[in-house]
Parts: sequence; C-alpha cells; structure tokens
Amino acid sequence: MTLQKNNQATATYLILATLFITSLVVSNLIFQKFFYWNPFGWYRFEISVGILPYPITFLITDTISEIYGKKKANQVVIAGIFASVFSMLIILIANVAPALENSPVSNSIFSQVFGLSPLGVLASMLAYLTAQFIDIRIYHFWKEYTQGKHLWLRNNFSTFTSQLVDTTFVVGLLCFFEVLSWNSFTSLVLSGFLFKAIIAILDTPILYTIVFYLKKKFHLNVNDEIKSLKL
Repeated sequence: MTLQKNNQATATYLILATLFITSLVVSNLIFQKFFYWNPFGWYRFEISVGILPYPITFLITDTISEIYGKKKANQVVIAGIFASVFSMLIILIANVAPALENSPVSNSIFSQVFGLSPLGVLASMLAYLTAQFIDIRIYHFWKEYTQGKHLWLRNNFSTFTSQLVDTTFVVGLLCFFEVLSWNSFTSLVLSGFLFKAIIAILDTPILYTIVFYLKKKFHLNVNDEIKSLKL
C-alpha cells in the first residue's frame, strides 16, 4: 500500500473509532430515559434511548473487523471502555460541585439525570465488553469459515448472539442494582433484543455499501485486511 493510501486508511480508521467512542459514551449518558415504539402495530417495544446509538457501534466494529482485522476492532472496544470510565469520573466530580442559586440546572435535577449513571455504566460496560468481544470473535470465525464470503451471514449471526448477551446482561445488572424493577426484566430484554435484531438486519445493506466502498478505495480483495496502519 502506498504512503498516501496508508494515510487515508489511518484517517478512516480514526474517524470510525471516533464515531464508535462517541456513540458508546452518549448511550451511557442518556440510558435513563425510556420510550415505546410500535412500528408494526402488533408489538410495543419498550426501550431505553440509550439503545439507539448501540447498533451504530456494532456496525462500526463489523466494518473495522472486515477492513482492518480483529486486533484493530478489539483496540477500539477497549478505547471505548476507557472513554466511558473517564466520562463517568467527570460526571461524578460535576455532581459533587455545588450549583449556584441562579444555576439553570440545580443540584437535584443534575443528580436525578446523571446520579445513577455510574451504576448504569458499570452494568453497561460489563455487558458491552462481553458482547463486543463475542461479536468480534464470532464475526471472524464466520469470516474465516466462509473465506471472506457471505458478509450478511457473519454480520447478522455475530450481532444476534452478542446483542442477546448484551441485552440480558445489562438489564439484569440494572435490576440487580435496583435501577430497574425485576417486573420489567422480561419485557425490556425482549424489546431490546428484538429492536437490535431488526436494526441489525436493516443495517446489513449499509455495511455492504461501506465495505464495498472501502475495499475498492484501498484495493482490497476478498478476505484481505489492512495490516500496516501507522498510528
């Protein structure tokens, strides 16, 4: 690969990593708001808004896995975990700082919105770390087994498995920490997993488009990966 192409590949990787980390941190900050979604008229999804950026993160790790390989995908996941921990430390300090009397956001409002975030992030990180590494491992298993063919197979099989683990784990931990009620466990797990599974199916054409563009841009053949990034 020429120096120019290597620089372009590095820049693309950094953009993907930035989008991944941003999506992960934001999802940890907004998870306490829940909403319902009934697109088909026969099932009412009850899900956290924190789930909205999650499909983006799995789309990005699948893209990185496909173009840059397992090692780079795992590095992005670890960087996202560190970013989540760091953002929670900042929020904890901000929560301790006393608000002025004329502050638009009072101590009580700030604590109500962000006060449970450390527990939520702990649950989310444990679940997410497990799910992402499962996703990457399964993705590359199918990639090697199919010799780089059938992108839809590894994309969806890896995401379905990892999202089931992630959803069950994080909802269970939030119930354990009494952030959520155990009465809502089944409905939230079912809604969360079905939502993520539907989005995974819908984003398959997007993944095909991104992978096709990047493989053409960097002159990669089937099953080729970029191994020479200069970071």
